[in-house]
Amino acid sequence: MNEDKVLDILNDLGIEFVVSLPCDRTKDLCAGMESKFHYVNINREEDGVGVCAGLSLAGRRSLLQMQSSGLGNSMNAIMTLTDLYGLPLPVIASWRGVYEEKISAQIPFNSKIPEMLEAFNISYTIVNEPDESDLIREGIMKAFDKSEVHVILITPKFWEGGRPDCCVPEIFPDRCRHVSVSYKREIKSPVMKRSDAIEALAPFLSDMPVICNIGVPCKELYRADDRPENFYMLGSYTQATPIGFGAALGQEKDVMVIDGDGSLLGTAVLPAVAAESPVNLIILALDNGAFGSTGMQRTHAWNICDLELMAIGAGIKNTVKVHTKEELLDVLKRRKNGELQGTLFIHVIILPGNSDAPNVPLSASEIKERFMTSI
Repeated sequence: MNEDKVLDILNDLGIEFVVSLPCDRTKDLCAGMESKFHYVNINREEDGVGVCAGLSLAGRRSLLQMQSSGLGNSMNAIMTLTDLYGLPLPVIASWRGVYEEKISAQIPFNSKIPEMLEAFNISYTIVNEPDESDLIREGIMKAFDKSEVHVILITPKFWEGGRPDCCVPEIFPDRCRHVSVSYKREIKSPVMKRSDAIEALAPFLSDMPVICNIGVPCKELYRADDRPENFYMLGSYTQATPIGFGAALGQEKDVMVIDGDGSLLGTAVLPAVAAESPVNLIILALDNGAFGSTGMQRTHAWNICDLELMAIGAGIKNTVKVHTKEELLDVLKRRKNGELQGTLFIHVIILPGNSDAPNVPLSASEIKERFMTSI
């Protein structure tokens, strides 16, 4: 069947990870992918771009699978992360809105996707017929051979005559479970600046890969402790944790993500992190209650949302909240001594405000090359 052809192609080309947000036209393909590859189930397509970037930085081969409408959600991350840093990203997109489409809402955006991809100079392949499966192979190979994004648009016609829905489980496992949360925290008035927290990290990092959130955090990390193991983000808002998540899945060293409240409030990746629970991932959530790099506008973390409770609700089991440099150093020491195992979410309450750290004087290619060499 056509699904088997695609699965065989992915296997032949050494795909290790499939990062996916499914489409009902490809439900049988997704079921096959889940059984044959390390299948990472995401909630937002742009988070998949970040996860695949992290896997690529760790030297692993991944593929992003989505409905074509998700390309609209993903374009900023694709252009300011994957394209900017020259990372390979093969995308299999179920192309809606063009072949016997019965849902009118699918047509306005999806019908114009080729023009959009051309405008952004993104290469793509259109696959219509069942006998065109070799085009899928060629598209994936282009992504890796040229270290670029290549989108493979597969119309529903390709799947016609395939297997029935028996590939998708009809009966879900028993969902019964007990949920018990006892949570009482105090968010105290902050005393530490972001730069203080970042400077406190330096002795702890050693050769640990670090993914640093865009804007001022990168500047402050560069000034405090520039190392080849630092991946400085130059764009792709909300993608720090997805990148770090992918990098943690792709290799064995502990990976630290330096993220912020504005970024974490804008992503849907935490449930995916909790589902995979990589034992080597540390998320350092530096919460100043503000969009720190865009003018210090307050976020909902200032007086409404508790990021630690949000992480717990997503399913992350190991979380702590700290307010001072001493508390932060104690948590890092406990991690180093093996007391805090598994995925760790550290909620750090800090003061609003930015330092005068200068821009990171490195190009995207320099950041990528030295990071990949170091890990």
